[in-house]
Amino acid sequence: MKFIKWLDEVSMNDVGLVGGKNASLGEMIKELKSEGINIPYGFALTAQSYWYLLESSKIKDKIQSTLENLNTHDINDLRSKCASVRQMIEQAPLPDDLLQEIKEAYIKLSSMYSTQNTDVAVRSSATAEDLPDASFAGQQDTYLNVKGLDDVVKYVKKCYASIFTDRATSYRHDKGFNHFDIALSVTVQKMVRSDKAASGVMFSIDTESGFDKVVVINASYGLGELIVGGKVNPDEFMVFKPTLEKGFKSIIKKNLGSKLTKAIYSENGGIKEIETTTQERLSYALSDDDILKLASWAIKIENHYTNKRGVYSPMDIEWAKDGELNELFIVQARPETVHSQKNLSIMETYKLKEKGEIITKGVAVGNKIASGVARVLLDASKISEFQEGEVLVTDMTDPDWEPIMKKAKAIVTNRGGRTCHAAIISRELGVPAIVGCANATSVIKTGDHITVSCAEGDEGYVYKGKLEFEVETLDLSSLQRPKTQIKLNLGNPALALSSANIPNDGIGLARMEFIISSFIQVHPLALIHFDKLKDEQAKKTIEELTQGYSFKPDYFVDKLAQGVALLAASVYPKPILVRMSDFKTNEYANLIGGSEFEPEEENPMIGWRGASRYYSDNYKEGFALECLAMKKARDEFGLTNIQLMIPFCRTPEEGRKVIEEMRKNGLIQGENGLEIYVMAEIPSNVICADEYAQIFDGFSIGSNDLTQLTLGIDRDSGLIAHLFDERHIAVKRMISMLIKTAHKYSKSVGICGQAPSDFPDFAEFLVEEGIDSMSLNPDSIMSTTLKVLEVEKRLGR
Repeated sequence: MKFIKWLDEVSMNDVGLVGGKNASLGEMIKELKSEGINIPYGFALTAQSYWYLLESSKIKDKIQSTLENLNTHDINDLRSKCASVRQMIEQAPLPDDLLQEIKEAYIKLSSMYSTQNTDVAVRSSATAEDLPDASFAGQQDTYLNVKGLDDVVKYVKKCYASIFTDRATSYRHDKGFNHFDIALSVTVQKMVRSDKAASGVMFSIDTESGFDKVVVINASYGLGELIVGGKVNPDEFMVFKPTLEKGFKSIIKKNLGSKLTKAIYSENGGIKEIETTTQERLSYALSDDDILKLASWAIKIENHYTNKRGVYSPMDIEWAKDGELNELFIVQARPETVHSQKNLSIMETYKLKEKGEIITKGVAVGNKIASGVARVLLDASKISEFQEGEVLVTDMTDPDWEPIMKKAKAIVTNRGGRTCHAAIISRELGVPAIVGCANATSVIKTGDHITVSCAEGDEGYVYKGKLEFEVETLDLSSLQRPKTQIKLNLGNPALALSSANIPNDGIGLARMEFIISSFIQVHPLALIHFDKLKDEQAKKTIEELTQGYSFKPDYFVDKLAQGVALLAASVYPKPILVRMSDFKTNEYANLIGGSEFEPEEENPMIGWRGASRYYSDNYKEGFALECLAMKKARDEFGLTNIQLMIPFCRTPEEGRKVIEEMRKNGLIQGENGLEIYVMAEIPSNVICADEYAQIFDGFSIGSNDLTQLTLGIDRDSGLIAHLFDERHIAVKRMISMLIKTAHKYSKSVGICGQAPSDFPDFAEFLVEEGIDSMSLNPDSIMSTTLKVLEVEKRLGR
């Protein structure tokens, strides 16, 4: 055939002939089908067919003259001229020989599936689409559930015309592409019946941080049109690549999306949107087995394209599950175009200098902050009202909005997830965006001064007013590493991947309490003894939080395992020291259902906390859940870089009891490299360090509690706060004693308090004493690293 190529006849060498999308599909069918990856079959109308249509209908010159003097920043001019060009192409008759080839190919494709008129997707594939440094994806049209020759021809022409959508035309113009340097190929591909199952998008890299060791999967019920268009808030899964490749089931994150609607087949062809059922909304759209299979495919696809191009090539992939065949398929794969082009040696950190009133929140896209005047627009027909430098607030975006998105300081939407249109374009433009806020257009008014912050983790916040913020830029390429290990203090999983690029030797303190209070929210014993709870409101809240869990303690184990796993993955294979829970009784009581299990104490600070709880009959069931979560993160997810730490261990005898309790729950010291440390925060930890060294694998100094208990100061008392000083000679002598004793028994000693970053002279003291590691908050890492390097140089190390 002159104008048609079957997909298995083309490869990545044929982008000029069949466009990026078709070339990639052909490449995968040829090279990856043997690896077990399913790709729906079909044929491509070559770029030559596009030129043939323009020439035979003599409209090329008309198009050229229509687009002469186009002003892409004048919305009305752009719209009018693009609509005129599209109309010319759609009204042009297909030449007879081209029409005959389409007919023959469609009949052949239908016969392959034993039907007269098989259902197909008709997709655009531009010859410059999906280059690593320019994303043309989503700019041209796609039509689903197309049946019969007449409709195939109709939608092929619509695809040809869609090379002149407003967004595509504007993008080419602004990127310096000549409109006639790019042609359009069209895919006619067998439909995957995901209307009876699920579909979505996945990336072989974290799209927000650029962290390249995870696969991020978004999933929703029905056809992929809604999730790609940002009309639905999908489920989100994250799989850790290094341990998945070792055979572990490393799903380290599972977030349930609302999935309020789905797209299904319409009776007369095409698709329609319907509401999902309550059961669908409360269930994940994919099974764990499907998640792991998709992630393994993403790795294979990434590896193939990396080897093919000779440069690391993270991928943006669309997938679908066929509900009739119960099989997964890959329907598109293209290069990720944002983080793959970034200079990773330059670290830019945005930080709010003040806090304000939160108006709304949603999914953060990127890690920047911006302030500006809001412009609320509910209809793309009103985009001419938008002014340069305003914050765009809307329900959702599609390609029609692109001309004003590049003028926006920030973007806020009601709907969408990390892979929706607004998220993709804002990343490409380097503009902060918060998507999926649900209520943004009702709580923000045009003219409001607002601040959009994507610098606080996974969640993005819209603040009232113009807040002050700062931007720090650091060149990491020439930074040396000190001999003293510099580790992170990090307890918030939402910040883990964005902190991974900070030079570090692992995580020296991961507080379990943040995950429990922010992500789990429920007291572990309230889950174990749910039926005995007296507080009806607490029971109702727990029921809502644990939907989908028939055995409520599993909720605690899963959420804690995933939270810690995300932290561990961010530094893998470097170690992470996870401190078992160290809430005080009043803090435990504040967890949902907690008041029924906690005593009232006069001084919780030195009361029933830390090690003393773990072997107590009144809490050891709760500690067992903590242990099961850590065992899951290590054994099921494969994150054996997780080491554990016991806080507030008053006596060596307590240490032995806790280690025995951990053993009962499957955490056996020394097995599979498991090390157990003790927090050195009580004078007895220092005085009896020789005994503790026989029990534990190392020490981590908690300088706050050690100072409090050495100087006899209640650090919560404002009356004596002026006496609290980690640099007091008594505290320094304690630290010096501990380091000497620990090293005598070949045990490592670190410190996880804030003092080294607050007081450079204290950091100097620690280096002089020979401390093995310091753990610091991410914003203190660089300044303290430079100080440590300076001291080590002076000491000749």
